[in-house]
Amino acid sequence: GYTKVSLEMIAREAHVAVRTIYVKFGGKTGLFNAVLVNGRERFFSNIGDMQTDTRPIKRILSDFSMRFIELVTSPGSLNLQRMVIAEARTSPELARTFFESGPAQTRIKLANFFARPDIRMQLRDDVPQDLLPVHLINCILGDMYTLFLFDSQENQSRDNVNFVQALEQRLALFYRAVLRQP
Repeated sequence: GYTKVSLEMIAREAHVAVRTIYVKFGGKTGLFNAVLVNGRERFFSNIGDMQTDTRPIKRILSDFSMRFIELVTSPGSLNLQRMVIAEARTSPELARTFFESGPAQTRIKLANFFARPDIRMQLRDDVPQDLLPVHLINCILGDMYTLFLFDSQENQSRDNVNFVQALEQRLALFYRAVLRQP
């Protein structure tokens, strides 16, 4: 866990001085943030620039959704989220760093996408712009995410929970709720 790992342990494993970690990252929280930022950058580099993508909105969001759920349900990501949940109460800086470097940044990216004039004109007028990122994320994750997050045997797979079909159904509900009808 986060609280039981010291900077000395990390430095020893990485074959660097503790001071190096402080200089480069500012301490354990900074190092944790760097790991999250690196993961987020790898994720977003694989889906292209949502700000300039000219494909239809459903295609862009479908690609984003598949990548996003693959990211958050990967074994490493699930273990990280479990650790943050378990230690959030005793390490609020861990939870804050996780949220600010992960979920908050994803919400900002989505908010910027939904604010694009060409995208905004496809949305219903009565849809609150500020709710769209969280609504989309909730539709993407659905209840299946809980199965992945809390299954300690990690025997859930995208196949045995009808992963793709269920995601498509949740996205269809999202589109019906937010897109203008032709």
